[in-house]
Amino acid sequence: MELQVRNNSTYAATGGKAFDKRLPTVLFIHGSGLDHRSWALQTRWFAYNGYSVLAPDLPGHSLSDGAPLESIEAMGLWLADLLAAAGVQAAHVVGHSQGFLCALELARQAPERVKTLTGVGTAGVIPVNPALIEAALESAGKAAEMLLQWGFGSRSHQGMSAVPGMQPIAIGRQIMSKNPLAIDLQACADYSMGEEVASNLEIPSNLVLAGQDRLTPVKAGKRLAKKLNAEYTVIEGYGHMLPIEAPKQCLHQLRELVSSFD
Repeated sequence: MELQVRNNSTYAATGGKAFDKRLPTVLFIHGSGLDHRSWALQTRWFAYNGYSVLAPDLPGHSLSDGAPLESIEAMGLWLADLLAAAGVQAAHVVGHSQGFLCALELARQAPERVKTLTGVGTAGVIPVNPALIEAALESAGKAAEMLLQWGFGSRSHQGMSAVPGMQPIAIGRQIMSKNPLAIDLQACADYSMGEEVASNLEIPSNLVLAGQDRLTPVKAGKRLAKKLNAEYTVIEGYGHMLPIEAPKQCLHQLRELVSSFD
């Protein structure tokens, strides 16, 4: 689906069905350097089970035009404009990693646009090693390789895959190497307001965390859950890239959480 957001063509996946703004909408926000493909299984299930789906590529990512946004605050405000362009008053908002920081900012700046918040593999603060940002400035592909080595759990590193014939690490590398990873990582590093924002929200929230997450460790996710006054679930045996590493387990949690508020 193509939308005009701030006079730029923006791509949003709709789960394989035509978007219908009359249905409850679920907005999926990808993490650093990624795109709508992160949510392939999850968007399809919701689209075929009574929801409309928007999984946009952020500006300058993959199929979306426009300059990449340089701050989490700017990304949150852009998401409000995206929902307006789609004719959606309010949505269930799901974000992975950096995507959930963007969701927090959307909720802070335009709370009327957010029905519920669900974070996947995330924390209120996401520190980024300066060496990784430097590597990304030199080569997104090189930095992606470094990031993905840390981002996946042991099963993926042993060659296991939820999708036969496809390797999730290779998929992640392919996407990240062509996107503005350095800008995304710098935005994460610069954003320190997540826990403060979470403490001031009164929106139903849930977190899905990964037991082997080395980028946003479970301890940090639990701290965010406390700030949000949210329930959380830990999926053991998987790493930070839950949406593509453990798509079925992730979907199971998401459909339980979102449907409980509709």
